[in-house]
Amino acid sequence: MTAAKQEKGTLKIEWVVSFVGCPRDMRAAIRGLGLRRLHHTVVRQDTPAIRGMVHKVRHLVKVVEGN
Repeated sequence: MTAAKQEKGTLKIEWVVSFVGCPRDMRAAIRGLGLRRLHHTVVRQDTPAIRGMVHKVRHLVKVVEGN
């Protein structure tokens, strides 16, 4: 597969705001996305489950959709 094919249907997620003071479920969503520290970036498949976690913490992360 080409690099362009692998990029399709992905989300690039960066953790930009601390979760200090947030409820446990938001902390779990950040950890569930695979984010370990502030300004850490991960690439995840664009699935309904990932979209739901991103929606829950949308004020804490920055998202760039794949091609």
